[in-house]
Amino acid sequence: MERPVDEFRSSTARWLLGSFAGWGTLLTCLVGIGFVLIGVRWLKNRAASYEVTDQRLIVKRGILFKTIDEIELYRIKDVRLGYSLLNQMVDIGTIVLTSSDRTTMGGEFVLRDVPMARDRREGLRKLVDRARSRRGVREMDVDHEDAYLD
Repeated sequence: MERPVDEFRSSTARWLLGSFAGWGTLLTCLVGIGFVLIGVRWLKNRAASYEVTDQRLIVKRGILFKTIDEIELYRIKDVRLGYSLLNQMVDIGTIVLTSSDRTTMGGEFVLRDVPMARDRREGLRKLVDRARSRRGVREMDVDHEDAYLD
């Protein structure tokens, strides 16, 4: 039985105060353009929600046309966190997942402007470890250059 662990959205308010792009947008509010930029960013953040269960990360996107992507936690290879000095002060960050899941197509899956990103990254990492243990999955990296050497 799958149980919900966490659900969140990207934070527009923390993005405004915690990034240079946010501060630049606030400055452009003086000429009116900033309000449009804030509105667009708010809509993008409202259109995406993330749900973490003990087995999957579920990403729901869209306002008029919705898509739902799921990444099995045991398929996540790496959970990376990026943040600037301003991001740290308002506790937001960008979580980047590398996975073998078809959703990521061998690339990276990015969650931007995540509130409490450090705590969520650590929680996600622990859930990935548990999901792998439960399924008996081990990661094995194969270096393609070494595969051709005798």
